[in-house]
Amino acid sequence: MPTSTTPCTATLRATTLRAAALAAAVALLALTGCSDDSGNGQDLGKQQLDWQDCPAPSTAEGGGPAPSPLPGGAEWQCATVAVPRDYAEPDGETVDIALIRGQARDQDRRIGSLIYNFGGPGSSGIATLPAAAKDYERLRERYDLVSFDPRGVGRSAGVKCENDRQLDAYYAQDATPDDATEEKILTDHIKTYAASCEKNSGAVLPYVGTLNAARDLDLMRQVLGDDKLYYFGFSYGTELGGVYAHLFPKKVGRAVFDAVVDPTKDSEQGSLGQAKGFQLALDGFAQDCVDRGDECQLPGSTAKEIEENIVEFLQQLEKKPITGIGERELTQSAATNGIAQALYSKEYWPLLEQGLDEADGGNGQLLLALSDALNGRNQDGTYSNLGAANTAINCVDSKDRYTLAETKAKLPVFRAASPVFGDWLGWSMLSCTNWPVPGTWEHPDVSAPGAAPILLIGTTGDPATPYEGTRKMADALGKGVGVEVTYRGEGHGAYNGGNRCVQAAVDGYLLRGRVPAAGTVCE
Repeated sequence: MPTSTTPCTATLRATTLRAAALAAAVALLALTGCSDDSGNGQDLGKQQLDWQDCPAPSTAEGGGPAPSPLPGGAEWQCATVAVPRDYAEPDGETVDIALIRGQARDQDRRIGSLIYNFGGPGSSGIATLPAAAKDYERLRERYDLVSFDPRGVGRSAGVKCENDRQLDAYYAQDATPDDATEEKILTDHIKTYAASCEKNSGAVLPYVGTLNAARDLDLMRQVLGDDKLYYFGFSYGTELGGVYAHLFPKKVGRAVFDAVVDPTKDSEQGSLGQAKGFQLALDGFAQDCVDRGDECQLPGSTAKEIEENIVEFLQQLEKKPITGIGERELTQSAATNGIAQALYSKEYWPLLEQGLDEADGGNGQLLLALSDALNGRNQDGTYSNLGAANTAINCVDSKDRYTLAETKAKLPVFRAASPVFGDWLGWSMLSCTNWPVPGTWEHPDVSAPGAAPILLIGTTGDPATPYEGTRKMADALGKGVGVEVTYRGEGHGAYNGGNRCVQAAVDGYLLRGRVPAAGTVCE
């Protein structure tokens, strides 16, 4: 099954991808109204953080070594902040949220803490921020760079569902059934997965939603000593930021949303938007291959022919998987997953081309490595909890629970949107059908009248959060809040793509408070 069941897919896939792919190649909240304080009976806003040297990321965070020092030799520091498990019961149990920070270089001119959320939902900020820190070094001049594992993620009461062996089978299964027998196998797997989540993490499942995470952000703001929230959200992180702005409009300081989620769509509309977005990105990839002439390794003289060959290849894999990594084969589902992963960034189009070319010769290693990166599978065979957290957060957020009949009825529309990704994303609507916890909303409320300007960056070729969502977010935030900047380019997220125009707009706003003109276009 696709990892994401909504248009809120993690943005900094390139960081995970570089390690995995290149190695292979070489409770529902009652408190939903607006407020300016997340006060609680335990006075948790006054707790003192005990910053220590950071350990290596946990397996649930993706594993790997402890973070390398920052430029100039400063060390990363880690701490935990206690938050109410249920804000409706502020004197009840607490959850420890893991934090990481790199301190500002110029302490005399320090503005505050810039808190990052890297999307997913389910991405570990503890693992991602140090890996991507070079992209934010200019911002560290005047900000402490801070990120966190949101509740349900990594070491912050991380959700656990199935074990590594079970997950290998779950991600290899046929996610696009063709007959009643295959449909039953898929739906049984989804039901078993949900039951495993309830068995292993039932106590935390009701409380991992975005409303709670937004209140956690405000508690973090208080504990970090900031009067306002300074925030940089990517992909799903833009939805989290929008919900925060709705709950605490007067506490918004300077905030940037990159790869903006459309907050007006339900999960079906979001998945359909992704089908169109990934198809658009695949069109761009195929046309780029054609434009390079004989350099392109893929058969086909037009973009349409290249894509038709990809469809045929995937159909062949459904009948007969090919050699993958070790004893694992490359299945149709894994190959589709791997293709989608490589479309998150134009930087990885060469890997996709190479992977498809090698798979045509019977070697599915690279495409399977790409799929592993999207699913959070580490090279040692262990999994981070990215997939489990993604499902848990999406399913407690969304009220949508689709039946088998409803899902099948919608498939023609998905197939029309994308011959490659339509079935894959259409069937993913079943992901929350058997979830043990009810959902919160059809779509989030992000209206934030009176909030400070929020910079919204949309990329025209974004596959996972289609460009149109930027305007929808601006409209939903309210007049005078959302300031749109368009990047005419490819990939999921613009700031980390190296475009100087985008970076100048963001840096000027965050560092000097200069709001760019609404409608600014970067190319």
